[in-house]
Amino acid sequence: MTQPLRLFRHPLWLEWRGLIVFLIVMIAFRSAIADWNQVPTGSMKPTILDGDRVVVNKLAYRLRFPLTNWELLRWSAPARGDIITFYSPLDSELLIKRVIGIPGDQIALANNALIVNGKTSEYSRIDNEVITSLDRFQKARHRFFYEHIGQSKHPVMVQPGTATAYNSFDAITVPPGKFLVLGDNRDNSKDSRVFGLVSADQVMGRAFAVAFSMNYDNYYLPRGDRFFQSL
Repeated sequence: MTQPLRLFRHPLWLEWRGLIVFLIVMIAFRSAIADWNQVPTGSMKPTILDGDRVVVNKLAYRLRFPLTNWELLRWSAPARGDIITFYSPLDSELLIKRVIGIPGDQIALANNALIVNGKTSEYSRIDNEVITSLDRFQKARHRFFYEHIGQSKHPVMVQPGTATAYNSFDAITVPPGKFLVLGDNRDNSKDSRVFGLVSADQVMGRAFAVAFSMNYDNYYLPRGDRFFQSL
């Protein structure tokens, strides 16, 4: 009997093969098909809270060989408004942000107001239920709006009177294969204003739901109202 066949008859393999196969399938699934990622910061508030566990569709834009960044097939690209996970160009940290500029767009920011292709985005009053999970301190210190880009809208929060180098930037044109990303928590987000544009091959997938959420500020108790919430 050859050595490989003898290995598959080994008592340890026979006892543990089910678990081993399961682990291999799960690792491949999470690497190339779908994953769930913990959000440790509040840079995407009020849409995503620190303590949320988000579900990421890794087949949203392309198919990769499991455990690698080897692209087998691409059928789509991130659109404005998509929430994507990607590896930071600065330090390879896995981040989650919103796509604001796609290839060919001209994007500027003036006192936290977006200007897309020469047109200032509209801002409207936000629904109260969007910010119910925020504490009173955050609600008192920030203002909340819906930011309209084209036909889509999403919530953002800004801190009035906060003058930083990131409140404004001159118009830049997004080149092919690149994306400009920002956090919805505009005054507390490490995004394209810090590390520049994101390459298409750095994008891991599109976040589309909150699986469950733990409140870091309240003894890690679950936030029941955020379970299975779509983004």
